[in-house]
This record gives sequence, structure tokens and C-alpha cells, in this order.
Amino acid sequence: MKIAVYGASGMVGTEITAEALRRGHDVTAVTRSGADVAGATARVAELSDLASFTDLASHDVIVLAVAPDRTGQSHEPFLEAHRAIAASGVPARVFIVGGAGATEIDGVQLKDLPGFPTVYKAEATTMGAILDDYRSSTDLDWTMLSPAPVIAPGERTGSYVLGVDSPAGDAVSTQDYAVAVLDELETPRHPKRRFTVAN
Repeated sequence: MKIAVYGASGMVGTEITAEALRRGHDVTAVTRSGADVAGATARVAELSDLASFTDLASHDVIVLAVAPDRTGQSHEPFLEAHRAIAASGVPARVFIVGGAGATEIDGVQLKDLPGFPTVYKAEATTMGAILDDYRSSTDLDWTMLSPAPVIAPGERTGSYVLGVDSPAGDAVSTQDYAVAVLDELETPRHPKRRFTVAN
């Protein structure tokens, strides 16, 4: 497949790019700096640059592995970019790296449960709004994968557990998250919906 990864130099995007290359896919690594990634084609673009999606129309999948701002700046530009993508009818399949805060326990999102860390509330709220935007999309072929509440670099075991809208476990390594992403891209089982993964 031809796969474009926005945020290819980030914590999660790096592993998705590496896993895609490991499996022999043709990868375009999209970053704001155009950083070289061995084995991939480098491209400079912002998530908000909708024209870049048109340029990547020949790709089978566009992966969005870009996180909202974590420095205290407004999330509105990030939200606007996703709204535009959700409404765009991009011909390629769009795969979104989701957040854990918008996953649910007994119908209540984690971000709304007592004890949810305040420091992550803004990001969780933003990712929940983005999920709503994609669920409202009519023309876009999209999928979102939300990680377990703890996601961090670790070991690539190739083993993971999937869930639907609730957390599938407490933690997942970025490497196994990437394995789950590529498994879904190669054998789609969750079109136009969000699912979850954990180790």
C-alpha cells in the first residue's frame, strides 16, 4: 500500500512509519520540517494544509498521528484542521490516532470520571470533539484507534487486545500500537468507527 503518515517524527508516528516500512509498504513521512526518514519519502506539510491531502490522493491511506498542542496554546487550529478533513471527502482512507480520554466506561468518557488527571483534560476534550466530527462525516472513509490510558515506548511483542469504545487494558507500547494500526490498515475491520487497543 501507499501510506502517508502525518506526524511521522512524533512518538507514535515514528513507530507507525517504522512498522509500515518493516512490512514493505510505500511510505510518505509528512512532517512540519520535512525530516528525512530512512526508507520513506519525506514531505513538508501541516495538518491544516488541506491542499496537501489532495496532493496525496494517490495514497491508499493517510494516517493522522498528530497530537494537539501541549504548551497551553489554543486547540482551535487543531480542531479546525480535523473538522475540515472530516468534511472534505478525501478520496484516500483516513486513519486517526485517537486519545484514551474519550474512551468510555459504562457510557461515561474517562475524561468525565472522578480522578481523571486535570493536566490531560484539555487534550481529552479536544480528542473527544474530533471523534464526534468524524462520526458525523458522511463521505469520508475513516477509522480511529484509541490507545490504553498509558501509551509509551516499550517492546514490540506483536501481541495486543482490542476493544470497542472502552479501554482494552491499562497500557500499550507505542510499538504494539503501531502493529495494531498496520494490522487494521492491511485488513480493515473497523470502517467509520473508533476502536481501542492495549497490551
